Amino acid sequence: MAQIRVVVNGSSGRMGQEVVKAICLDPDTRLVGAIERDIPDGFLPLPDGSGKVSFSSNLENILTDCRPDVMVDFTVASVTVPAAMTALKHQVHLVIGTTGLTQDEINQIDNLAKELQVGVVLAPNFALGAVLMTYLSKLSSKYFDYAEIIEMHHHLKVDAPSGTSIKTAMAMTEGRSGKPFKQTPGQNDLESRGKQVNGIPIHSVRLPGILARQEVIFGTSGQTLSIRHDTTSRECYMPGILLAVKEVINRKGLVYGLDTLLGL
Repeated sequence: MAQIRVVVNGSSGRMGQEVVKAICLDPDTRLVGAIERDIPDGFLPLPDGSGKVSFSSNLENILTDCRPDVMVDFTVASVTVPAAMTALKHQVHLVIGTTGLTQDEINQIDNLAKELQVGVVLAPNFALGAVLMTYLSKLSSKYFDYAEIIEMHHHLKVDAPSGTSIKTAMAMTEGRSGKPFKQTPGQNDLESRGKQVNGIPIHSVRLPGILARQEVIFGTSGQTLSIRHDTTSRECYMPGILLAVKEVINRKGLVYGLDTLLGL
């Protein structure tokens, strides 16, 4: 089987650098180009020392010259959306880890992907442990009437609440077949960074020194249940990203969340 040809949008960012390294080290994938804003055209040395690839801020040129099968994008919503539309028009599959996209923007990407018969995997979190946390929270929600979510991220994360916490709250509601959680006194007057999603309070913390943590706390008479996931290194996202890169080439249209690829 031929290696999957990959370009990375946002290749100089914290996540982008890890993705570049992971793509280079996996025998089934090959990095063929890299995109970063505000840089002159040139070459990016590969971290495994095997050579260099085209490096540019001109997405059109990279897509035309490098002929990738997949583009991985970990940038910001304002960059991801137009880049995704451009890549789809080049018949390039997408793996998107950017959070903060609106539902309208997701629908735009999905509609074009279906029209052009191209695959897209969009996930708020590629850490396998975080996906399992959401799944376990969905299972647990059937048995508890009260729940809240605390999510903590580094101070440079723009959106709050996080995409993972929103997806978790939606999964918890699904686990209760739409039956709302009960509210505690004063909950409607709650003021914190974040918001309520389907009646579930999400408390968002943004501080230096934190990478990512989420805890779902269920409560009922005489007991609580906590389900928590901690991210200690961005390396934890790489197995999920590589899985998405290998699966997306067999998909048509948009798949939301890594849980679908895992069969959860």
